Amino acid sequence: MNDADYKFTLNCLYETWRSIQSLGETLNEAQFKTQTACPGWSVQDNISHLIGTERALGGLGDTQHRATNLEHVKNAIGEMNEHQVDSRRRLSGAEVMKEFAEMTRIRREFFERAPESFFTDESMTPIGRAPMASFLSIRAMDCWVHEQDVRRALGLPGNQDSASAELSVDRLCRTLPMVVGKRAKAPEGSTSVVRITGPVNRSIAITVKDGRAAVVENFDSTPIVELSFDSNTFIELATGRATGEDLREKIKINGDAELGMKIADSLNVMI
Repeated sequence: MNDADYKFTLNCLYETWRSIQSLGETLNEAQFKTQTACPGWSVQDNISHLIGTERALGGLGDTQHRATNLEHVKNAIGEMNEHQVDSRRRLSGAEVMKEFAEMTRIRREFFERAPESFFTDESMTPIGRAPMASFLSIRAMDCWVHEQDVRRALGLPGNQDSASAELSVDRLCRTLPMVVGKRAKAPEGSTSVVRITGPVNRSIAITVKDGRAAVVENFDSTPIVELSFDSNTFIELATGRATGEDLREKIKINGDAELGMKIADSLNVMI
């Protein structure tokens, strides 16, 4: 995955928006109010969050509404998100989907009109100074992850082998050296292998050398541990929707079982 390939990233974003829209058009009100693995958020709330974020990024105004229940909020960004989400809880799911359709139309039209320099030149973005294409890659992942939150809660799987899924898995795989080396503290000289077995398939080896963990293409020694799980399990772990213990039956570990579980339990990189 190349963050600079903004056309690919935009196609992933549009793909997920279409998938969410198609799903939302089939849901009844009870389904919209179903709780998801995001603390305090229903199916409708996840979609409201995406609307609020795109409104803010598009300079279309922030809500003046203030949520009163912030028990599950962890930081300032989470508080801002909660205000947007709570402001739409009085609406029906169908009304939220109508706004989602309109907002994504506006944003897509903006992106289609934007010159190439908008995506490639460095500027101040919500992740600091970077090309807008890099930030949009994070947006594409966030939208797809929340789509999966919704589908998981409803038992309606879909869009799991898409370009958006590949982008999201690849972005989260970038954190594996930090997870293996800094968090799980794999020993010096060891190699740990993480195998993701589908619908998105990846095999990543991380070796600790001179106190630093890095992805390697080749290694000589037998891995100290090999973890295997499907990409849906990886996403749940890496986004903090579940712990290694929660999903233990879906995780296969060969080698150092204690280190393997440390890695699984350290995968969450979401703030």
